[in-house]
Amino acid sequence: MESKGSGLLHRLMQGSLVKQILIGLLAGIALAALSKPAAEAVGLLGSLFVSALKAVAPLLVLVLVIASIANHRQGQKTNIRPIIFLYLFSTFFAAAVAVVGSHLYPQTLALSATQTDITPPSGIMEVLQSLMLSMVANPIDALMNANYIGILVWAIGLGLAFRHSSDTTRQFLNDASEAVTWMVRLVIRCAPLGIFGLVASILATTGFGALWSYAHLLTLLLGCMLFMALVANPLLVWWKIRRNPYPLVFTCLRESGVTAFFTRSSAANIPVNMALAKRMNLDEDTYSVSIPLGATISMAGASTTITVLTLAAVNTLGISVDIPTAILLSLVATLCACGASGVAGGSLLLIPVACNMFGIPNEVAMQVVAVGFIIGVLQDSAETALNSSTDILFTAAACMAEEDRATQNA
Repeated sequence: MESKGSGLLHRLMQGSLVKQILIGLLAGIALAALSKPAAEAVGLLGSLFVSALKAVAPLLVLVLVIASIANHRQGQKTNIRPIIFLYLFSTFFAAAVAVVGSHLYPQTLALSATQTDITPPSGIMEVLQSLMLSMVANPIDALMNANYIGILVWAIGLGLAFRHSSDTTRQFLNDASEAVTWMVRLVIRCAPLGIFGLVASILATTGFGALWSYAHLLTLLLGCMLFMALVANPLLVWWKIRRNPYPLVFTCLRESGVTAFFTRSSAANIPVNMALAKRMNLDEDTYSVSIPLGATISMAGASTTITVLTLAAVNTLGISVDIPTAILLSLVATLCACGASGVAGGSLLLIPVACNMFGIPNEVAMQVVAVGFIIGVLQDSAETALNSSTDILFTAAACMAEEDRATQNA
């Protein structure tokens, strides 16, 4: 009996995570339809799963970046600069696509007197100030509050300092990196139960009708993200590697995007991207830095969400938007997206910053945030899938371009 139990546990741990998550998703929907009290009760499973992700993801980013920089040898090329350019350009282009999509298919919101306790930033200067303060935050506070900008700054600084340490210390950092990565993988294996609890409790609380009432808005959001994933990003990859980009695009969407869709955390999906990069034989000195970095600044999905929901509020209030204002909105959305949290729902809290551009009062902006949480079952999942799959896509494109260049020069 003990061996049979061990065999079942082994099959569960080694089986297809995507299939298990789909089963959990369907079971959550079924439970919400059959019994609302039971569905609300299993919400604890979802809360535990999300809490575990939030707990381990900041530590993962810190340890991975420290280890990768500390073990970087002088003279090695990491190709980080072109990857950062691709990250930021894709994030800006996503906002521009959202502006065009919102102009072609304008959306309006049924704004009500919904209030929340969230206090968003009041303007773009406050966002800039917040980002700069985040960079010099206490490292313990940064870890506790999932301040990924602060974590990244401290990780880079400590990584540079540890480059002068002994081989034993650098080996310890590698071992610590592998240990934390193993912990995150263990948490992600619990995703089927977490998704079951999340889906059941959310649908039991908001109801199926709440999702349907915002179907048009959700369709525009998902359409813009699909355009980025299947048209804009492939064009950027083609520009980089000068050959058919779609085999690489579909590999990244299948291996990284699907998992990120259900875990809803770019930071927690880092081990998936790292494992994919290793299977693709990419340069480890490049992807060990670019993928954790991408989980913080590669936010095409977030900029899409911020732009579409802001313009939906603008259309509802009858505010006109000219071309210069639309460009400025794209820049603001890009900046906000880069400062968005690496966990579920982070981009929604920065929507009021973009709304402030148009003089939209905070009370109305917070209603827009509430709408975002209602459709977040699919919106946040699709946003994270685009963000995370883009990280590995552009990393792979840059590495492949560098290999082609080295082959031509040989």
